[in-house]
Amino acid sequence: MLPQALLLLLVAFLASPLQVNGTVPTRLVVPSAQHISLPAIPGSSPRIQKRALNETNIGITSAILASDGQSYYSIIEVGGMNFRVALDTASSDLWLASSACTTETCNAIPRYPLSYESPSFAAVNGNQTSFNASYADGTSSNGFIARERVTIANLTIPDQTMGIITDSNVTLTDRTTGLLGLGFPRLSSVNQTVTNSTPFLVNLAQRGLLEYPLFGLHLTRNTSGTISLGAIDASVVMQPANISWNPVVQFAPFASESNVSSYLQWAIPLGGFSVNHTRLAPMPTYTNVTNNMSIALIDIGTPGLYGPFQDVSRLFSLIDGARLVDTSGQWAIPCDTSVPISFTFGGVSYDLQPYEYIIGPAAGNPNLCLSWPMAAPLSSDGIDWQIGASFLRSVYSIFSYGINRKEPPMIGFYSLRNQTAAPSPIDAVSSVFEFISGISTVATTLPNFPLPTPTFTTPPYAFNASVPTSNGGIVSSGLATSTY
Repeated sequence: MLPQALLLLLVAFLASPLQVNGTVPTRLVVPSAQHISLPAIPGSSPRIQKRALNETNIGITSAILASDGQSYYSIIEVGGMNFRVALDTASSDLWLASSACTTETCNAIPRYPLSYESPSFAAVNGNQTSFNASYADGTSSNGFIARERVTIANLTIPDQTMGIITDSNVTLTDRTTGLLGLGFPRLSSVNQTVTNSTPFLVNLAQRGLLEYPLFGLHLTRNTSGTISLGAIDASVVMQPANISWNPVVQFAPFASESNVSSYLQWAIPLGGFSVNHTRLAPMPTYTNVTNNMSIALIDIGTPGLYGPFQDVSRLFSLIDGARLVDTSGQWAIPCDTSVPISFTFGGVSYDLQPYEYIIGPAAGNPNLCLSWPMAAPLSSDGIDWQIGASFLRSVYSIFSYGINRKEPPMIGFYSLRNQTAAPSPIDAVSSVFEFISGISTVATTLPNFPLPTPTFTTPPYAFNASVPTSNGGIVSSGLATSTY
């Protein structure tokens, strides 16, 4: 069901195909001064109507698949210069490596030149306000906070607060200079440090510069996809009534925060997962806190799928020949596996065929292929699953920030395949071998004996468990102005 009062702004992008050689589309062609919108009418089917379109408040640009085949980046303009930035829905800040960063990882990429003295650059506290971003893999980027003119597609913030990096060990591919976080303000390091600073996309919404406070992602396996801002791509979403909406989960406050729950991550309830349509119920880590609900983070910055051992081990127990090959939680399966796995969100199941969840052939045995999902250590935030690009390539995903006191944040999925026309086992195996023929073997040492069951310690819950939370609550979020 569509979220209350959500207007899906469907823009038919009729420009020529997007290029993947590092350039981005220079213009957005719209067929007329009107477009289709779908007001949600509770208890009934959406009613198609026309509504005037403000072309200046929408944008589309490439979401380019990096050479590692796992991450995606877009091109933005900062201070009149173009930079590639990795896209990430699990963080909220924009940062660029600067010429002051001389680490090995920084020396390998283009950097924001401090000597350029951009006319739109504005110091914050004399460049003495620290910026720090730490990531789950142990890497970090550090520097100072400043303001700069930032443009993506045709959308501009003249004074966007961002991180200027002077020290980093974050590895970026394809001459990518930094990272564009697409998450909520509460997750932003800058927002916690500098008054009146918000993440870039949220800033666009708060200033009324987006036709609607959302963005859409169309990711592909071998070519350039798209990120649309303020609207969804009607050239992909042909039947908008088939979008399935999921309420974003609220998180209780940390001990240092006010005693109010709010939105932190693009995380939604996971209803279940299946192997060859044999369904299994998730086993949440913090059952008492989450009311026995399993929470999944939807993350474009994650290449594959990660889940708790208690779920992942049961999933692979239903795949013939699957074996645990690493005590960190990696499984291998026969490369000729033909069964689909699926994940259920909002009562809708989304199938992944083997070529979509197989990583690649193992170096120690080319008949075995490493596979997603991997088991991951338990997280103190209560997020059990990370759902990354392996899943997101199979759907068009819509991230709606919500409207202050009117509409909660939601994530919408639109399947890119005919769920009723599953491939035959022969076709499924053929697709796997076509896929793995184009990639190298994955370096790994396969054990010759059964491995012991990994043990993961459950960390203390990070939030104030006494504060109630909900899914899809309408709160005073400041995520979008009342003009929507």
